[in-house]
Amino acid sequence: MPNSSLRQQLLLVDDEEEALQELAELLENEGFLCHTATSVKVALQQLTQHPDIGLVITDLRMPEENGIALIKRLRDHTARQHLPVIVMSGHADMEDVSDLLRLHVLDLFRKPIYHARLLETLENLFPTPRMQMVRQ
Repeated sequence: MPNSSLRQQLLLVDDEEEALQELAELLENEGFLCHTATSVKVALQQLTQHPDIGLVITDLRMPEENGIALIKRLRDHTARQHLPVIVMSGHADMEDVSDLLRLHVLDLFRKPIYHARLLETLENLFPTPRMQMVRQ
């Protein structure tokens, strides 16, 4: 049964497991349900298993396939071509930024991520559910 206070399902992709778990914990404390993946292959499996994922936050540099490869696969997949993506990287260069712009990523965050800015971006995308006051 879905949790009524759940804001959105997110997929977090990073080959650094400690950073991945830290980010998942931060976002889950804000009401998000986080699925995690340490590679593009696992990320694609998670997207298949959890079709309600509403946003992907991916690292740019990973050993086997990078974040750009993941985004290209999403953009080539009809059902997921408009899925919002946020990229995080400590090593993005101008070519990467150019690729990311062409792939219509929502935002690029430098690592280490400034959590307040990420939370502000997510709040704009997925506002915190507010209790509706009943007027009589």
